[in-house]
Amino acid sequence: MPNSHAPVDVPDLSTVWLRAFLEVARQGSFTVAARTLGWTQSAVSRQVSSLEGALSGGPLFDRLPRGVRLTEAGRILVPYAQAVVEALQGAGHELVALREVAGGRLRFGAFATADAALVPHALAAFRARHPKVAVTREEGFTPVLLERLTAGHLDLAVVSTTGGGIPPTGYELRHLLDESLYVAVPAGHPLAAVDRGPVRLGHLADADWISGGSRPEGTLLDAALRQGFRPRVAHVVGEWTAKQGYVAAGLGVTLVPALAAESVRPDVALLSVLDEGGPARAVYAATVRGRSPAPAVEAFVGALREAAERIPRASRTMA
Repeated sequence: MPNSHAPVDVPDLSTVWLRAFLEVARQGSFTVAARTLGWTQSAVSRQVSSLEGALSGGPLFDRLPRGVRLTEAGRILVPYAQAVVEALQGAGHELVALREVAGGRLRFGAFATADAALVPHALAAFRARHPKVAVTREEGFTPVLLERLTAGHLDLAVVSTTGGGIPPTGYELRHLLDESLYVAVPAGHPLAAVDRGPVRLGHLADADWISGGSRPEGTLLDAALRQGFRPRVAHVVGEWTAKQGYVAAGLGVTLVPALAAESVRPDVALLSVLDEGGPARAVYAATVRGRSPAPAVEAFVGALREAAERIPRASRTMA
């Protein structure tokens, strides 16, 4: 018994043949189809004849005294030809939109502090310029974001290196900013009482510190060690809003990166830190090396760089 599910050889078909066939089917006339396409009638006839020969299914049109009429084979072919032509047209439109950043998609991730100011400003500007790009974002720690980037789940990741760490290899890193550091103290703290400029962390060596872990976090520890002391962690608080509450209540002080400076509450003062050891954290837009970024990715990197210019860098007290 013959196998009805056996694979069928698919003929090589030209989209030009299909376009000519569909136009003749729509117009019911080779002459009108040729006029619509801007071709000669003989050119249209050749395309349809080539299609009939490739399909080996007999004629696609019955020739009538006035015009033509689809045969049964022609009626079967119409929806398939339409699907092929429309799919290719759709692909063409999407590719043009992708090239012009008028469409396509952008999948990116960012570490939590970048979501406080840098990413919202960049995303707002990007969406205003490119409203038809489908955007998805996720939040995570830098190592996780880089894993997601490598696996192809993200097109771009906003990542950081802390404590003078070496940037990861295997990625194209576009530098966005070097963050300055602030220390958050209660609004009534003596150091916040006068505009004295940046402070040395050594002046707070005896203070109770609020940290995300029982051991000082990398940024805090590195900055403190450069000032000759090891901070005493009195309270372990992971979330920035909660840290502010502890600071406002006078329970300790905490380090704040510049990316989070916009979201400080009014009963907390931010003092710029004088840190001769260099920036505590460098922030990058990362893509996978050797993987061509889409135009939407390049456009978003531009928006991130613009937003980075708005991050506070001045040495002053913020309250």
